[in-house]
Amino acid sequence: MEIYRFDPEDARRFAREQGIKAGQRGNELHFQKCPYCGRNTTDKNTFAINLTTGAFNCKRSSCGAKGNMLTLAKDFNFSLGRDVDAYLSGGKRFKNMRKYPRPTTKPKAVEYMESRGISKAVTEAYALTTQRDHDNILVFPFFDDDGNMQFAKYRNTEFVKGETKGNKEWCEANCKPILFGMDKCDPEVNDGTLVMTEGQIDSLSCIEAGIKNAVSVPTGANGFTWVPYCWDFLGKFKTLIIFGDHEKGHITLLAEMQNRFHGMVKHVREEDYLDCKDANEILRKYGKQAVADAVARAVPVEDERFKKLSEIQRKDLTEVPIMSTGLPELDAVIGGFYFGQLIVLTGERGKGKSTLGSQFVVSAVDQGHTTMCYSGEMPDWLFQDWFDRQCAGQMHINNRRRADGYVDYLINAESAAKIHAWYDDKVYLYDDTVLAGREEQEALPDVVRKAVTQYGCRVILLDNLMTAMKDDTARDFYRQQSEFVRELADIARQYEVIIFLVAHPRKTNAADFRNDDVSGSGNITNLAHMVLNYTDPRDKDDPGDRILQVAKNRLTGRTLQKGIPLWFQESSKRITDKEHVFNWRYGWESTEETDNGFSDINMDIDDDLEIPF
Repeated sequence: MEIYRFDPEDARRFAREQGIKAGQRGNELHFQKCPYCGRNTTDKNTFAINLTTGAFNCKRSSCGAKGNMLTLAKDFNFSLGRDVDAYLSGGKRFKNMRKYPRPTTKPKAVEYMESRGISKAVTEAYALTTQRDHDNILVFPFFDDDGNMQFAKYRNTEFVKGETKGNKEWCEANCKPILFGMDKCDPEVNDGTLVMTEGQIDSLSCIEAGIKNAVSVPTGANGFTWVPYCWDFLGKFKTLIIFGDHEKGHITLLAEMQNRFHGMVKHVREEDYLDCKDANEILRKYGKQAVADAVARAVPVEDERFKKLSEIQRKDLTEVPIMSTGLPELDAVIGGFYFGQLIVLTGERGKGKSTLGSQFVVSAVDQGHTTMCYSGEMPDWLFQDWFDRQCAGQMHINNRRRADGYVDYLINAESAAKIHAWYDDKVYLYDDTVLAGREEQEALPDVVRKAVTQYGCRVILLDNLMTAMKDDTARDFYRQQSEFVRELADIARQYEVIIFLVAHPRKTNAADFRNDDVSGSGNITNLAHMVLNYTDPRDKDDPGDRILQVAKNRLTGRTLQKGIPLWFQESSKRITDKEHVFNWRYGWESTEETDNGFSDINMDIDDDLEIPF
């Protein structure tokens, strides 16, 4: 049983919160200073955390600190989440109920429990009693596995819904929430199996039916404040059988405990509830054997994520929808962009990765796909101008040199109108400035879902990661990034769309670019299906203005570290893999050869220009 599962991001966050420089070497995160002994020595890089297991150690013999992330959380007051914090601290200061003697069972408690099918012997064994001055108030004492009373719950046995004032059940205030009946459980019997119910009378119904190791939760199906205080206890058991209330077609407690319990989780079959709500109703209507049979026939939780490989419908890459990249050399390497992928497009700032992403969108439109673009750094009119120039091509662009030598590139109104008519219902630009100043703005993943489901978009361009995210200052930023990118990857798979996410790198040396060089959380490239790096050539004598590296390709596995040479034309903003060939046509153009009244491009002016990306 685990209260915490290691996440490499927690190791990096620990370094940041301690203010210690750290860098990854292989599968370890090396700290410049040891958080334990670093202030007392000049030695460097003696402390490391394994990024696979979370174990750490300091190599200085006089220090020798070692442990795991839970050790660091305890020693440095480092938070690993609410459950872990409560577990390590022992929780808040609770009322000391251990000072109370074990209650003596009173006749009214026996009388009521017998009316529910529970014998006097079981009632006395679990020390059920009634309040001193109110014999209609049943008391359930909760003892931990050391036999100390930690919690108490009360039940009005005369409660009638709609007639009786107050609540049917309530708990003693400021007590430590634990499981009812855990003091009577023994992991060495019943093959390490524990039965969990929602109500205390339900767990006692299991005991009455001869079932060993039955507990119930203290505060109902939706209350899990007890978890940190029972982790060690739960960890002693191999199997957990959920016998929750059967309501509206589902079993309470099951979904939550399936995620929290790391052994085998089973549940009582729906048909074994015999149209009853819970274990006690089964006991009263059908007897002890029916309860025992329900537990004995419990089945493992069916996890839809587990599939028999032989039963999966056969499919190969030829059946996966695909989109041409518009760059034949790139298509030859990766086979095109397969739908259902999140593609990270990275490259040094100002080198043109946004322009390349825009061209991929133009190519998608030319292939009949509806698209959505988000540009967090460009005003809408400038994005449109660059996009239109990519659609137009140099044959439909006039250049105009100003007196100061600057060159403007212009598309006439007639051609612009044709271009806009061509992509009228195929390109949407999401403009979040419309909502500027409002307190609640829609998260971008939700915007993407709306673009896909409401507008039919199949290709999405998000430029870029840093502007696309809503920064929640109350949460770790790198974890936010991981969640953001994971959500985009899930959307791409679920709806079989292509999402391009532009991200900046930490460094830009094309010769040794690695996926970890993308700025931010390491999970950005881990979660992406493809990573493209658009950057400078390795050597000044290499062909091309830029190269495009395929750093990751999960679907086919084909990568290209040396890169494809690419050329850029400023007037049309087009990028090509055919040296200085930029005159391809998109669907908006007539097939007839015509200049449509445009003057020829002055190539001398283009050749003299410094190319700004």
